[in-house]
Amino acid sequence: MDHECRCSNNFDKLSNPILYNILMQMDSSKTSMRHLNYNPVAHRCNCEVRQTVCLKRPSVVCKEASAVLVKTLHFMRNLPAFNQLPPNDQFALLQSCWAPLFILGLAQEHIDFEVTDIPADSMLKKILLNCQESPEQEKDQPTMAGVSKLKSCIKKFWSLDLSPKEYAYIKGTTIFNPDVPDLKAAVFVEGLQQEAQHALSEVVQLLHPRDDERFARILLTASMLQGITPSLVTELFFRPVIGQADLMELLVDMLFCR
Repeated sequence: MDHECRCSNNFDKLSNPILYNILMQMDSSKTSMRHLNYNPVAHRCNCEVRQTVCLKRPSVVCKEASAVLVKTLHFMRNLPAFNQLPPNDQFALLQSCWAPLFILGLAQEHIDFEVTDIPADSMLKKILLNCQESPEQEKDQPTMAGVSKLKSCIKKFWSLDLSPKEYAYIKGTTIFNPDVPDLKAAVFVEGLQQEAQHALSEVVQLLHPRDDERFARILLTASMLQGITPSLVTELFFRPVIGQADLMELLVDMLFCR
């Protein structure tokens, strides 16, 4: 997807006579390049970091994503070891692992998606309507940089061509994370993670006996999941469906309400 750099066009907009007149009328004695946050020396293009995006086919992709989420929660609910944990530990692990598990599900189901830019308001419109978004609103919206990281992670899993058993044990190591704060059964959870890692190692050796580095590559790829924020996953795949509802509350209802 080609993205024209919007940053480099800021200075050219000063040549717009309407915009120039508005700026001059705002304060003829103080209007300068500083009003536009433009520094021709220190300027750095960061369009990919700031440019917000949305799904190109939300009706299709959100339906596929919802199906993956249901399968993800079904997987967790059917783990006897997970059900043996204290309720507070179950909630803490769900909160920590649902997004990585969901991404693993996207990779396993080979769900592909494309995004498109959300057009930014013109500088003229922002000045006229004073509609600059707050930092809180801006940070919650999916950016091209975040989506690129997500797609790179998924493609890395695809390149490994993992078997269903390998995916299952990776999910086990992801669910049973002893580093989640305030776990009452942290020692038990750590033991479950070690069991899942050991089972994954055995499956890798059985399926790929000549690939001595595969197990390490799988764990390295799995570590990429922690770099993708739950808010990105929520806003990109589920906000168009659930509106302003709290996704975490919905996950709790789906997982614990039998």
